[in-house]
Amino acid sequence: MTEEGFDVTVVGSCMTDLVSQAPRLPKPGETIHGHKFFTGFGGKGANQCIQAAKLGAKTAMVGKVGNDFFGDSYIQNFKDNGVHTECVFQASDAATGAASIIVNDAGENAIVIVAGANLLLGPAELEVALPLLGRSGVLLCQLEVTPRCSLQALRLARQHHVKTIFNPAPAVADLDPDFYTLSDVFCCNESEAEVLTGMSVATVQEAHGAGQELLRRGCGAVVVTLGAQGCVVLRALGVAPHHVPAPAVRALDTTGAGDSFIGALAFYMARYPALPLEEMARRANQVAAVSVQAVGTQASYPCRTDLPAELF
Repeated sequence: MTEEGFDVTVVGSCMTDLVSQAPRLPKPGETIHGHKFFTGFGGKGANQCIQAAKLGAKTAMVGKVGNDFFGDSYIQNFKDNGVHTECVFQASDAATGAASIIVNDAGENAIVIVAGANLLLGPAELEVALPLLGRSGVLLCQLEVTPRCSLQALRLARQHHVKTIFNPAPAVADLDPDFYTLSDVFCCNESEAEVLTGMSVATVQEAHGAGQELLRRGCGAVVVTLGAQGCVVLRALGVAPHHVPAPAVRALDTTGAGDSFIGALAFYMARYPALPLEEMARRANQVAAVSVQAVGTQASYPCRTDLPAELF
């Protein structure tokens, strides 16, 4: 195991994206003609890792893919983007995870994921990755691997005084309470906040209320993302929530925009820890706004050279 340290380490999923573009999303039982198909690299964990790397963070991925063509291609994709791959394991008894994505002309999407090898990431792999986790500035976790795996990674990070960002996606209503207390930053979108709190989260004001509830459960800070409305940042109970607007842009494809935001947030937490969380979120909004103006997931993520110097 390498002795080097990392700005951002991600414990999470790798998915091969199978993307169809169509004028609209089909209704149940309906077959419609699309106008383009392509494959790409996705998965919430890997997406977040790649965005952090593209901004200049020294990143490492802890994940599991199949011992198949898609798995080999994914490991090469990480290497091509400068991501450390020593802890990207290959399973012989499961295929690389896959996501079937339909994107309509308005940039909206519908996604079905088959997790495959992602669900085999567990305690044995985390034990191998422990030296890497313990020398990281920020750990990122989600729920496209097993909740037990993500929870163990967060516990290991806390034991080694590593800052944590937890993205509860896909959301589950009965989330283990320890996820809240182990999250330095708990970052969810509006639909995830609704599932977790049982509250409507369609407006900035409603996001304030849901965020306060998540803070009461023990999170260090909460960020609720609201798509085109930006995000709401809550740092402590009793302190006024802060709405961070997003730039107004014409979205071509919103797939992976939330992951772009979270990967950028991890970059800023690791490289610019003195910035207020609200400023980190403002800059992450700017990064994600660039990503939605291009088609694809990781392919749409901007590099540092694509962005204004004032973001750095």
